[in-house]
Amino acid sequence: MILSRMARAALLSALGFGLAMVYVPLVIVVLNSFNADRTFAWPPQALTVRWWEAAWNSSGVRDALVTSVQAALGATAIALVLGTMASFAVQRYRFFGRDTVSLLIVLPIALPGIVTGIALNNAFRTLLEPVGLSLGLFTVIVGHATFCVVTVFNNVLARLRRLGISVEEASADLGADTFTTFRLVTFPMLRSSLLAGGLLAFALSFDEIIVTTFTAGAGVRTLPIWIFENLFRPNQAPVVNVVAAALIVASVIPVYLAQRLST
Repeated sequence: MILSRMARAALLSALGFGLAMVYVPLVIVVLNSFNADRTFAWPPQALTVRWWEAAWNSSGVRDALVTSVQAALGATAIALVLGTMASFAVQRYRFFGRDTVSLLIVLPIALPGIVTGIALNNAFRTLLEPVGLSLGLFTVIVGHATFCVVTVFNNVLARLRRLGISVEEASADLGADTFTTFRLVTFPMLRSSLLAGGLLAFALSFDEIIVTTFTAGAGVRTLPIWIFENLFRPNQAPVVNVVAAALIVASVIPVYLAQRLST
């Protein structure tokens, strides 16, 4: 398709405007994390790393970081197991309602987070509290896993569609049983897609706040919740900018690696 010079200029301008709307605020957050002025006077008159030192020495930040990592690792582990099993079932077997099952697996990531959060909160309070389990880290992990499964499912399903079954059939013809074929043939070909799906799932869980708010209970505070709680406290504003800047970097790395592994 050949575009006129004016059309190309218009498209490039629209692209530049859209990227600026997304990334300029992020750059400002990173710069403000080094701003020596507590009121974030712009442009910064001086730069400092003392806010980074304050964030590093903050017990609240460290505890929230550990909780976020625990929740993300737990949700990612569940997503890897369930997402892989679901992708094999949908791609390799024919059964009644297969398309419906695929839709139900993908649907949680399309639902508004507040809807998912309210539904999970009601379910946990109805089913778990009568048996003595209250909202906590476990419910956060389960809540995050509901949408993290989608990233693993989509990555593995796409890879299975490209691979076909000819290599596995050749392995079976050579005498390998199902487990040996999966261990020596199928799994090595799926490793990059599993890693990409796991990285995306970790990033989604690590940054989640809406579902976490409804499933965490009073004793669990992840890093996004800590940021939200301290956002409007003047004495904590510089530290919040530091944590937000660190989260930007922490989010970019797994997404970048997943994108590289998926190509």
